[in-house]
Amino acid sequence: MPWARHGAGHTRAFDQQVAWLATQCSKSAVTQLMRIAWRTVGSIITRVWADTAAGIDQFAGLRRIGIDEISYKRGHKYLTVVVDHDTGRLIWAQPGRDRETLGRFFDALEESSPGRCAQITHVSADGAQWISDVVAQRCPQAVRCADPFHVVGWATEALDVERRAAWNNARRAPGGTYGNGPGHGPQGRRHDATGRARGLKRARYALWKNPENLTTRQRAKLEWIAKTDPRLHRAYLLKEGLRVVFQLPYNQACEALDAWIAWARRCRLPSFVELQRRITKHRTSILAAIEHDLSNGRIESINTKIRLITRVAFGFRSPEALIALAMLNLGGHRPTLPGRT
Repeated sequence: MPWARHGAGHTRAFDQQVAWLATQCSKSAVTQLMRIAWRTVGSIITRVWADTAAGIDQFAGLRRIGIDEISYKRGHKYLTVVVDHDTGRLIWAQPGRDRETLGRFFDALEESSPGRCAQITHVSADGAQWISDVVAQRCPQAVRCADPFHVVGWATEALDVERRAAWNNARRAPGGTYGNGPGHGPQGRRHDATGRARGLKRARYALWKNPENLTTRQRAKLEWIAKTDPRLHRAYLLKEGLRVVFQLPYNQACEALDAWIAWARRCRLPSFVELQRRITKHRTSILAAIEHDLSNGRIESINTKIRLITRVAFGFRSPEALIALAMLNLGGHRPTLPGRT
């Protein structure tokens, strides 16, 4: 019938209104207003997006893309999402986060128009090996850019490893050789060790935050760490040194990154020695991100909106309904109310 989609139990106008409402309010509100079942809303969204996708070219003009994964449900349920850097649109999403899933994106890209994989010029990602392998195979000409936020996150994780090690050492010390607590002898030393362990346990946010965002108390905490634990303070300086690299112009960043790698290599902190090997492996993509000013900022924004869509809808029974609603919301082709121009 011309007034209904294939396999639909509702008219096109009804489907269109439900789809528009789903992009504006929660799924439960749509079910109450339109007097349909929860599952029916997901089916309508999926039909409307399939109809919309059939009439557009999602991959037109695609040159620079960002790739990431997002958890959409408990039990390690993930979506792989691809975003266009130039338009900020969500252009593709599928359940899964592995080589096979990402390979389906490049298959769809080639099916839409042969040779489009060769037109991709830049790809940003978080450094995951399964992404790097597929990109290197399917579009080797593309410049691969490591997301700066994730790279600094690696340093933050290494810093937290050193913080936990320092805390465990202070906690297990029989008498403690650090701290400035009163008293001498076993009783005073135990008090010092306990106080130092407690101080290190509460230092997480002072160590994690950027210096310009520290509170007065957190600045005092860092000064205390610098005096009482030079090893942990060295780890903090390494983390901050890597963060500064991404704030420099490209030519200076090349020199600064090499200097940071040399510093980390001889720092005698196991977590940072391991990190410098990882940084060395991704050096080319890290510098490419600085040179081309590319990050996964756009895709992280899209991921946040997908999480919000999931929360507002109180979850989805199937990933297809979530993907359809995300594409309608974030793909640049929002549905319109029927009868409106």
